[in-house]
Amino acid sequence: MSCGSGTIYAQGSPSSDWVDEAIPRLKAIYEDGELSPVPFNAQWLPDSSGYTMREREPETDKMVEWKYDAQSGERTRMQSSSDTIPTRERYLSPSGDRVIAFRKGNLSVRDLESGDRTVLMKRPSDRDIRYRNPMWSPDGQHVLFVESDSTDVRQRSVLLPSDPSYPDVQEVRFARVGGKIPSLRAGVVDSSGGEVHWLPIDEPEEGFYLGQVEWAGNSEEVLVETLSRFRDTREFYLVPIEGDAKRIYSETNSAWAIGSQEISSGLDWIRDGSAFVVYSEKDGWRHAFLYSREGEELAVLTPGEYDIIDRAVADENTNQLYFYASPDNATQKYLYSVPLDGTGTLQRITPSEPAGTHEYDFSPDASLAFHTFSTLDSPPVVDLVELPTHQVIRVLEDQAELKAKMKKIVSHPTEFLQIDIGNDISLDAWMIKPKDFDETKKYPVFVYVYGEPYAQTVLDKWGVAQIDFSRVVADMGYLVVSIDNRGTPAPKGAAWRRSIFGSLGPLSTEEQAAALKELGRMRPYVDVSRVGIWGWSGGGSNTLNALFRQSDLYDVGIAVVPKPQPHLYNAWFQEIYMRTREVNPEGYERSAPINFAEGLEGKLLMITGTGETNTHIQIIEGLVDRLIELRKPFDYMVYPNRDHGMREGTGTQVHLRMLIIRYLIENLTPGPKSQSAD
Repeated sequence: MSCGSGTIYAQGSPSSDWVDEAIPRLKAIYEDGELSPVPFNAQWLPDSSGYTMREREPETDKMVEWKYDAQSGERTRMQSSSDTIPTRERYLSPSGDRVIAFRKGNLSVRDLESGDRTVLMKRPSDRDIRYRNPMWSPDGQHVLFVESDSTDVRQRSVLLPSDPSYPDVQEVRFARVGGKIPSLRAGVVDSSGGEVHWLPIDEPEEGFYLGQVEWAGNSEEVLVETLSRFRDTREFYLVPIEGDAKRIYSETNSAWAIGSQEISSGLDWIRDGSAFVVYSEKDGWRHAFLYSREGEELAVLTPGEYDIIDRAVADENTNQLYFYASPDNATQKYLYSVPLDGTGTLQRITPSEPAGTHEYDFSPDASLAFHTFSTLDSPPVVDLVELPTHQVIRVLEDQAELKAKMKKIVSHPTEFLQIDIGNDISLDAWMIKPKDFDETKKYPVFVYVYGEPYAQTVLDKWGVAQIDFSRVVADMGYLVVSIDNRGTPAPKGAAWRRSIFGSLGPLSTEEQAAALKELGRMRPYVDVSRVGIWGWSGGGSNTLNALFRQSDLYDVGIAVVPKPQPHLYNAWFQEIYMRTREVNPEGYERSAPINFAEGLEGKLLMITGTGETNTHIQIIEGLVDRLIELRKPFDYMVYPNRDHGMREGTGTQVHLRMLIIRYLIENLTPGPKSQSAD
């Protein structure tokens, strides 16, 4: 569809060299999976002596379960279900004879021998209730669960792809900013049935969220983590099955205590439940803190000016807490440890080389791990290592075939940059150069932006940030760049992450523009007179803000499923960072791209799907109407019945990216020009 700026050909456009090159590459990526690494899926045995894997047997073409000895690598075929196969069935009772089951929305327990079913919670017919996260008590006598009641959450109508003339309509619950959210409560019921005991946790009128809800190391007490609606307060309670709740931890932050990634959520019990480790940013960095079961702070386990990127495991056999960090490079990830008693210093477990992203799947006793290493340009290699020495026992998956392919595709290694935009602010960025790159020439720039608190794009890790597509675009004759502004969840301290509190959009737009201009000064071949930008979801919103607020810098913008009216977005995400319009009207006014649409001067393409359930189409169509009212030319593509990931329907992923490339080439001339041609 075109709205005033010419035609965007969905198919059948005149053939050209770029079409002939792009289509096979995109099909290889999105349809044939040629750049997908060989998966490694293994389960540790409970005694850590080895692991099991399901593999296809060439003779029969059937999947067969094999057991591997960790030290020798000897492989044994599993002969029967009575063999030592580790179970990960979280709904299985401690005695192994019963299983929690769901049927017609009811919560029940089924006897595995007789098949008899006991209904524990019957879903009422007049309310929209779901039962979730059921958990056996250690003695198998009770079942803990959470009830979510969405009856008062407003519904929105969604057309279903049935009869084209008379489509069906589905009503979907959607908790919008400022609206009702699901009502939650936790209950305990006897595993043989009977009356439910609702835990005495007060729910405020505006609603709240529940984090970790589980048995507190015994069959008499439940641990409940509560999160305020705006996530600025979180608390942990110990709740006896019969008795009053006792608060053992509380944290409040003027911005938020828990962000959308929920990395800090939950606690880890140690010392047979007499102490716990909690993760918090209360001192300005994401650190691990040691507490007694009664709620007394005993130690800061990870002091220093660095962030825990994510937790790993607490190994009480060696008195070590393992976690991920990267104090010197926010784009990478390594394994570290500290003593669990707070008496020792930080130790890096991952060797200094190779640099990149390292991740670990620990054995039950934490003496071994499947170690996965990757970079943005090199696929994930998996080996088996001993801990804490990191001695490699053997390589489990070397990705040799994919590595050979990448040597042909990656003509120039991705360049990671630090861009100083002043005021002691340095932003991480990466840049991909075209295959025929000549540093004596100037190249147009195509920015891939996200810039919101949910994710980083600048990570030295395989497969992130639309990287495969970015390489295709670069070889069309563009410098492809991505930059992480403040407010992204980089491990650079709480102040970095909370700098955008109150209004998503203004700060990211300013810093993206400042970094792009500085990049032009840093690299003479960066042509800041020819700039395009694109992004998905929050990145689509930042694309709109770039075009509307920085029209002198950006010539072309492509916004995929953006949210130009954030007050219409979901409450769960948006309220963490901006509260509600009633509480923060100025923040929403400054954040919304729709309020700055009159600034559009360049070429704009918006892409969405009618089946969108996240940034639903009505959020976008308000901006469509506004641009029409302003008589602004723009282009708009709507894919039928596609959702937020735009994967539904044969050929969609390739078609969408061909559309992006076509729009870019038609509106921002690719290829180099002389550096003296300015």
